[in-house]
Amino acid sequence: MPSGGRAGPAPSDGRAGPGLFAEVACASRAGSERPNEDLVIAGPSWIVVLDGATAAPGVDGGCAHGVAWLVGRLGGALAAALAAGDGRPLAAILESAVETTMAAHSGTCDLGDPDSPSATVAMVRAGPGGVDYLVLGDSPVVFSLLGGGVRVVSDDRLERLPGGRPYTRELVRRMRNAPGGFWVAAARPEAARQAVCGTVAGARGVGVLTDGVTRLVEWYGWSWDELVAALDGRGPEAVIQAVRELETARGPLSGKRHDDATAAWARTGRPAASDVDPGGHHRAAALGADP
Repeated sequence: MPSGGRAGPAPSDGRAGPGLFAEVACASRAGSERPNEDLVIAGPSWIVVLDGATAAPGVDGGCAHGVAWLVGRLGGALAAALAAGDGRPLAAILESAVETTMAAHSGTCDLGDPDSPSATVAMVRAGPGGVDYLVLGDSPVVFSLLGGGVRVVSDDRLERLPGGRPYTRELVRRMRNAPGGFWVAAARPEAARQAVCGTVAGARGVGVLTDGVTRLVEWYGWSWDELVAALDGRGPEAVIQAVRELETARGPLSGKRHDDATAAWARTGRPAASDVDPGGHHRAAALGADP
C-alpha cells in the first residue's frame, strides 16, 4: 500500500494474528509543487518510510535519475523483500535493497559522487516476538507501550557533526557515510550495518515518520505522547494537516516553510487498559493545531 490509506487485516475481535498488525494507516504530502521525495509503503506486517535528500541547487550528484527515482527504486526493493516474507534481519534486507538499486543505474551514473542521491530509511516489521525496527537517518520510529508511555527510536548523528550547524556543503560531503559522520542509504550497501536496529516486545502501536512530521515536536512544542495520541486517535492525515496549519501560522524555525511530510501508524491489536472506556470502546484523542 503506497502513499496513503489503510491496509492489513482487522479481525472482528480487534486482535492481530502472530506477525501481523491489526491495522495500518499512512499518509504522505508534498511540501511544494516539486515531486514528493518521501515514500511510504506498507503491508499487513510491515511499514517502510523513506525521505529523499533534496539536492542543493545546481548540484546534479552524478546521477541521471534524481532523488525521487532512488527513493522509488529502493522502497520498491524493500517492499518486495518484506512482502515475500524475507525473514532476515532488517539491516540485511536494506543492504540487499541498496545493492539492487545500485545495480539498476551503475552503468549510467557515477555512484562514487559524494553528492549522489540518498535517503533516510525507517522500517518496522511485526513478528511473534514483537516489532522489529530499523532507523537510518533522521526518520524516527515511535512506539506506544502497553505499560504506558512512549519509546522513540532515532538516529541523530547528522545533528552531531563537528563544529555544529550551519554545516558547509564540504563538511556534509566528507562526513556522509563515513566513520564519525552520519549514515544514509545511497551507494554504499554497508551503510545498512550502521542503522539503529532492535525489537520492542511490549508495543500497542508504532509510528514511522519523516522529519516533516516531527516538526510538531522539534519546532512547535508537542510532546511525543501528544503526537502518538494524535496518530492513534485521528490518524496520519490529520497529523500532517496539523503540521501544515502550524507552518502557516508560525512559520519555520529554519529552512523550508513546508517540507515533504509522511506518517504511518500501526496498531498491534493489543490495547492498553487506559485506552478502553468503561463501555469497552477505544478512546479517541482530540487533535488541533496545538497540543
